[in-house]
Amino acid sequence: MLAKVFKAYDVRATYPKPLNEQIAWQVGYATAQFLLKSAADEGFIDPMSRTICVGRDMRKSSPDLSAHLKKGMRDAGASVIDVGLVDTPLVYFAINHLGCAGGVQVTASHNPSNYNGFKISKRLAKPVGQATGLAEIQRLAALVEADKIEPKGGREDSRDLWSAYREHLLSFIDPRVISGERKLRIAVDASNGMAGTMLPKVFEGIKGLSIEKLYFDNSSGEFVHEPNPLVESNLRELQKVMAAGKFDAGFCFDGDADRCIVLDERGAPIGCDLLLAWLVQDALAKKPGAAVIYDLRSSRSVAEIVREHGGKPVESRVGHVFMKAILAESNGVIGGELSGHFYFADMWNTDSGARAFAAVITALANAKKPLSQLIAPCKRYVQSGEINFENEDKLGALAALKAAYPKAKTHELDGLSIDAGDWWGNIRMSNTEPLLRLNLEARDQATVDAKIAEVSRYLGHRVEH
Repeated sequence: MLAKVFKAYDVRATYPKPLNEQIAWQVGYATAQFLLKSAADEGFIDPMSRTICVGRDMRKSSPDLSAHLKKGMRDAGASVIDVGLVDTPLVYFAINHLGCAGGVQVTASHNPSNYNGFKISKRLAKPVGQATGLAEIQRLAALVEADKIEPKGGREDSRDLWSAYREHLLSFIDPRVISGERKLRIAVDASNGMAGTMLPKVFEGIKGLSIEKLYFDNSSGEFVHEPNPLVESNLRELQKVMAAGKFDAGFCFDGDADRCIVLDERGAPIGCDLLLAWLVQDALAKKPGAAVIYDLRSSRSVAEIVREHGGKPVESRVGHVFMKAILAESNGVIGGELSGHFYFADMWNTDSGARAFAAVITALANAKKPLSQLIAPCKRYVQSGEINFENEDKLGALAALKAAYPKAKTHELDGLSIDAGDWWGNIRMSNTEPLLRLNLEARDQATVDAKIAEVSRYLGHRVEH
């Protein structure tokens, strides 16, 4: 059963089968073993080196899974601080604010309500993926049985960190918005997820910020629509609300509120690479010359704009484990993925929907144009969007495609990236399905259409969604 719940970056599956309370206990016990040893190996020896913070989302299964996870940790000898019903970025905040050995959020992010899981972080909120500890946690979990161990009786306490979290996040909001000197009207779809708790706790009471709330009630543990803002159909209700009134921007958050999609004043979704290109202008003004991390599917305009504002563009593989590591290693200031994850040095190099919300609000406060006009200069090229192709021989297809363009510049950081001069793109392999994912860009639509048709011959059967 354990093999069915451990994924590349977290533990996640349907509840109660295959994910259940027994597995939650095993994961808790193994996670405590791993995190306590990691902290000791780093020379972290104060009392918090044996303490792990735990949060949970609003799913019906989260309280029981959280309780068994925490018991496993205590049985392994760890102390636990329960931070309650929170968004995932608050757990990252808690790890650093309290100085814990690590933390776990009980959540299944954007998956439907019958899913759940665990996002695990080490000290300083460094992510735990397969290559950075998750495989070891799976190995340790497989070795332990609750009725065959002597519980070590770790302690458990609870802490309400909303006030400290609010203080930290409001430090990034333009003071004129907080005082009411600059007024903004925002529409937010919380997707019946943790943004429905986070937004009122953190951003209510700001005099210059009016928030129109949609799907903030998360008490049922169910979702009115899938809590995935990347799917355009999930934005329709927010777009209807925006069409009925005058708003400066719209936001749609995923289930655990670590990512969001932003809509301009007309209700049009903004590509996350273009939003990053706009946000770097403020970020680099505060930290001149810093690195900016972007996923390799992003528009070429991101790197161009970073350079124009004196920054250093750094390309990354797709995935939060890679983005966070490179942001830290390069001493970067901000990073972003097409999926809606935005990463911030001042959030300990983690992704945060709340911090992205604060960044957009402050950038809008400093602007004298509507958001659509602010984003327009970042849209310099025509993008295909992600196109999927079914192919059982993914490696063979990529090799054939590379051979077909011998004069193009290529690299294989994540799949195959090609720069043929008049067009450029990336083709990645799905980790779980026989799919290749194409993102292609050029200066005009005709070239994009022609090159999609040309490249498609090597990639297999196009899958329409």
